[in-house]
Amino acid sequence: MHARPFPALDAPCTAVFLALKRPGNAAGRDRREDMAHLCALLDRHGAPHPKPDDTHYFGPVGRHWIKWESHTEVVTYTAFSGGLSPRAFDPSDFEVFPADWLGAAPGQRITSALIRVEARGDRDAAGIAKCMADWFVPESLAASHVLDDAAVIAGDFRIDPAGHLRFAVFVSDGVGRRRVGRIVQRLCEIETYKTLSLLGFARARALSPELARTGARLTDLVDDMGEKARPAEETLEQLLEVSGTLEQIAAQTSFRFSATAAYERLVHERVEVMREARFAGRQTFAEFMLRRFDPAMRTVRATEARLQVMVARAARAANLLRTRVDVERSAQNQALLESMDRRSDLQLRLQRTVEGLSVVAISYYAVSLAAYALYPLAEAMGLPKGTIIAAITLPVVGLVWWLIRRVQRKLH
Repeated sequence: MHARPFPALDAPCTAVFLALKRPGNAAGRDRREDMAHLCALLDRHGAPHPKPDDTHYFGPVGRHWIKWESHTEVVTYTAFSGGLSPRAFDPSDFEVFPADWLGAAPGQRITSALIRVEARGDRDAAGIAKCMADWFVPESLAASHVLDDAAVIAGDFRIDPAGHLRFAVFVSDGVGRRRVGRIVQRLCEIETYKTLSLLGFARARALSPELARTGARLTDLVDDMGEKARPAEETLEQLLEVSGTLEQIAAQTSFRFSATAAYERLVHERVEVMREARFAGRQTFAEFMLRRFDPAMRTVRATEARLQVMVARAARAANLLRTRVDVERSAQNQALLESMDRRSDLQLRLQRTVEGLSVVAISYYAVSLAAYALYPLAEAMGLPKGTIIAAITLPVVGLVWWLIRRVQRKLH
C-alpha cells in the first residue's frame, strides 16, 4: 500500500512524463524486458539498479530524478528537474530520454507530457491567464483551482509539434513539497488513464463496421427462419457460423472493454480528488472530461452492449432453429417408424404364409417317409399302398402343425 509514494517537489521545477505500452497482450508481457530497459537508462548515468522484481523505482539520474512504475499494461517514466527552461515547454527537456534509448523500448509511446511547475508568487489571475493564452489553445483549455487553492492547473490536452502534451501548475505560497508532488502525479495519472481508456474507444470504432455487417447477416438469417422453402439445416449452419464469429469478437474485446471501464473510473476519481474550483471562467478538468471524454466512453459502453445483445440474439435464434430442426427430424423418424411397422406387418403376413406352406412341405416329406416305413407292414396285412398313405396323412399333418405352433410359442 505504501510502495509508490508521491514525489516531493519544490516550485519551480519541470516534470517530463512518458508512458510505454506493448501493442498486443500488454498485460501478459515479459516484465524483465521492462526492467532491462530501465537499467539501460540508469547505466548511462552510472545509477544503481533496482531489485529484479521491483515494480517501482525512484532515484537520481544525472541532474534529474527518475520515477519508474510498472503497471498492468503500461510502464511510466517521470523525470523531475529543478528550475525551468527559459522557453516554456522546451522540447529539449524531453532529451532526458535519449532517442536511441526510446527506439529500443520494448513497447510504443502512447503518451508523453511536459509539466511546468511555477511558483505563483505575486502573479494574479490576469497574469496566469496571460500565460495560459500564450501556451495553450484557448478553445480546449481547461483550468481550475485545486486542493483548496493550493495551486492552479491548466492544460489543453493537445499534442504540440514536438509530440507532447502540456500542463502548467502555478503553486500558491506556503504549499508543501509533497502536495506539489501529488498534484503533478495526479496530472500524469489523469493523462495515462485517459489515453488507456481511449484505446477502448479506438477498438469500438474499428469494430462498428464489422458489427454492422454481422448484424445485417444475422437479421437476414432470422428472416429466413420463417421461410419453409429454405432447408433449416442450411440456415442453422450459417447461424452457428455467425454466432461463432460474435463469440470470437466478444472474447477478443472483453479485456479491452472491461479495462476501459476501469480506466474511466480512475480518470474521474483522479479528477474528483483534485477538488476543483473554477478559474477565470474557464472550464474545469471535470467539465472537459464531461464534454470530450465521456461521449467516447459512452460509445464504448454502447458498442459492448450492442455486441452482447447480438451474441444473445444469435444464441436465441440458434436455439429456436435447432428446435425446429429437432421437430422436423422427429417427424421424419416417426414416418420412418411407421414405414418400418408396415414392413414388419407385411413380413409377418409373408412369414405366416410361408409357415403354412412349410407345414404342407414338411407334411409331404413326413408322409413319404412314414409310408416307406409302413410298406412292409402293409404287405403283411394285405393292404394297398394308397390306403396306408391315406391313413397316415391327416395324423402326420396335424402332428407337424402342432410342432411348428409349439416352436413359435417358445420363440415369441
